This record gives sequence, structure tokens and C-alpha cells, in this order.
Amino acid sequence: MKESLFTFKGGIHPQNDGKELSRNAAIKPAPLLERYFVTISQNAGKPPKPVVAPGDLVKKYQLIAAADGFVSANLHAPTSGKVKGIVEVPGAMGLAVPAIEIEADGCDETVEPLPLLDWQNLDAKTLLDRIAACGVVGMGGAAFPSHVKLSPPPDAKIDTVILNGAECEPYLTADHRLMLEHPTDVLEGAAIIGHILGVKKVVIAVEVNKPDAIKTLSDSAQKYGVEIAPLKVQYPQGSEKQLIMAISGRQVPSGGLPMHAGCVVQNVGTAAAIRAAVIDGRPLIERVTTVTGEVVKHPGNWLLRIGTPVIEAVKLAGGVTAEPGKLILGGPMMGFAEKSFKVPVAKNTSGILLLPHETAVNYESGNCLRCGRCVEGCPMKLAPALLCTAIEGGRYDLAADNHVMDCLECGSCSYNCPAHRPIVQYIRRAKAEIRKKAKR
Repeated sequence: MKESLFTFKGGIHPQNDGKELSRNAAIKPAPLLERYFVTISQNAGKPPKPVVAPGDLVKKYQLIAAADGFVSANLHAPTSGKVKGIVEVPGAMGLAVPAIEIEADGCDETVEPLPLLDWQNLDAKTLLDRIAACGVVGMGGAAFPSHVKLSPPPDAKIDTVILNGAECEPYLTADHRLMLEHPTDVLEGAAIIGHILGVKKVVIAVEVNKPDAIKTLSDSAQKYGVEIAPLKVQYPQGSEKQLIMAISGRQVPSGGLPMHAGCVVQNVGTAAAIRAAVIDGRPLIERVTTVTGEVVKHPGNWLLRIGTPVIEAVKLAGGVTAEPGKLILGGPMMGFAEKSFKVPVAKNTSGILLLPHETAVNYESGNCLRCGRCVEGCPMKLAPALLCTAIEGGRYDLAADNHVMDCLECGSCSYNCPAHRPIVQYIRRAKAEIRKKAKR
């Protein structure tokens, strides 16, 4: 791998990335809770259908909701106990969502494990069926079912697999610790993905602010036929299209997918989950999550089971030292602010961030100054100021003509804007209106 750092044009570099709060905190397994609230919709696409009823006794790893179609994902019990019912809980997007409430029996008894697979001597379909059975989804944020993403159409010419180990979001260190502490899980997961797709070029891309992870992965990478690519520290380096440009020099066409550039991109956490599914026969019921922020007493990284209420995760971190000004699931750039600490952890919950009041400032938006800073920072080479003005005037057609649907919603424009314009919020509104019109 060449010495120069891989990167892309545009983006930003937040002055305070907050990673020092938790980057040296080793992953800790969370203790068993009395109750879990497993939200039913934890994947992009159609939610699975519950296959349990109130009063049912379940075991750890048991199927509790079955995929409803190809673009859907199975859901499994995080522990053994009794199904209390399907209840409404606060969702990550601010609305109440249905969840399967499980009262733990304290035994943590597991179902009979799935048979181990010798993946190197098996065909892609067998491995994809196992990944689907175990409910693996993209753990970098989108939660797209992994068996779907690894099933490109026959005419797609995939020649490169890129694993996203950039973790460019400020404050988050879960992927960093996973790569550092469990490199074999990530590397073998990467090799399995390459085997499924029939691809020889498999690259794990890691920002250089994680030198220990780069070294640890590099020590064993050759054994698995994997390359390690050092990335310049630049947000949003971990976005699929930016990673593809940085690693391969190819551009995903407007409205296109990574496969149109001959690539498949997966998160390092997803790779580890794929390895657990294939090698150990373990369904996805837990993930590493960063619990952090200046008001968190002991910021760190925990292996949390899905269905863990956020409040319980904060307790593991020692609680807070002052009243939080804002609660965010994910990072401060692309995460979502929450109004309840009862939101349960899901398969794609990478971080739980509590910001102090002095950081979580509510700005008043002003008029566009035509300074061009949003254009300079846009990694997709869009004109955010133009899009924002068009959307304010209800001209969703004009926004569509100027490629608003290509926006990553990374927040680089809003971060750079001296007038504090809510550009990302306007763009999300436009996307929703355009999609609604398309369904008519």
C-alpha cells in the first residue's frame, strides 16, 4: 500500500473531535438487565414480523421477529426470559415505535447454536443464507440488510471491497476499539465478504488518527489477503462515495450505488458481525457502542445488547456530572437528537452522546451571506446555499434538478455556515417531499 494518505476533495475537520474522552477505554461487556425493549424495525426496508406472543418463554439468540421479504432482517432475543408483550417505546426518530418487551430470567440460556461453517469451502448462497438467518445489518448507521448488499445483480462487475474503519464522526470510538481489540474478527469478516463476492481486492480504510488500530490490523492483514489503507483525517471520510473516491479514484454516478463504481462498502462492525454469524453461528444481538460526552462521568465503550434503554447505558458510564444540554444517538454531525432516555439501543446505535448546555447552543438562523463556505465544504460538490434558498421558496423541483437527492446529509455545510442556516434540515424536508410526490 502506498505511503501517501487516501482522501477526497471537500469536507471539513472539526476542531474538537472529542475522541480523547473514550479512545483509550477498552470495550466492557454490559451486565444483564432485568428488561429489554427490542424495537421491531431495526433495518432499512420492511420491518420483520413478530413470531412471539405475550407469555412466551424465549432463549438468547431465539428468533422473535422474522424477515418479511428480501429487504428485511430477522430479529433475535438478547437474553432468555418471558415476552411481556409488544409495547410502544420512544423511537430514535422522535416517534413512538413498537418493541418486544422481554423480562429477563437471569439465566441467559441460549438456543442450540447454528452449525459452524467452513466458509472457505462453501458457495456464496450458503453464506448469504447464514448471514440473513442471523439478522446482520449494516452497523455504520443505515442498517441495510447485509445479505442484500452482498447480493449484487449478476451484471454488476464488483472488483473491490472496502471496509469503513474511518470512524470520522467526532466523539465516536467504538469502531476504533473493535479494530484494536478484535482485529481477527474484522479481518476474517472482511475475507468472508471478499469470498462471497468473488473479489480479491479487499481494503480496510482507517483514518491515521488511529495508528494503533492500523498497526494491529496490518500485523495480520496479509494472512487474510486484506490491505490496510491509511486515510487522511477529514470528515465525512467514512461516507461510501468518499471512501470509493479515496481508495479507487472512481466516482459513483449521480443517483447511483457503489456497485456502479465496481465497489461494495461495509462497516468494520458489520464485518465482525458477519464473522460471528458464519464462524460461530451467532445472530446479531449486541454491538459496541460509545457512551460519551463532557457531562458523562466515565466515557467509554460498552458491548450493549439490543433493547438496552439508553438510560441504562448512561448508568454504566457512571451517570452524568451535570445536566445534559442535548442527547444524541450517533455522532454530533449525523446523529439524531433525542428527547427521551428511554430510547432502546438498536443494531445501528454506534454512539450515545451527551453534550453540555454550553456546547448544545441553539442558534438563530440568519439570511444567506453568499460566502460560499457551504460549497467549499460539500463533499458531493453541490451548491447547498442554492438548494436551501429553493427549498425555502417551496421549489422542490428546482432542488431536485440540482441533485438534492445526492446529498449525504453529512452536515459539513451547516458546520461551515456563519449564518447558522439549518441547511440539512431543509434538505431532509425536500427529500421527503420529493419521495412523497414520486409515490403518487
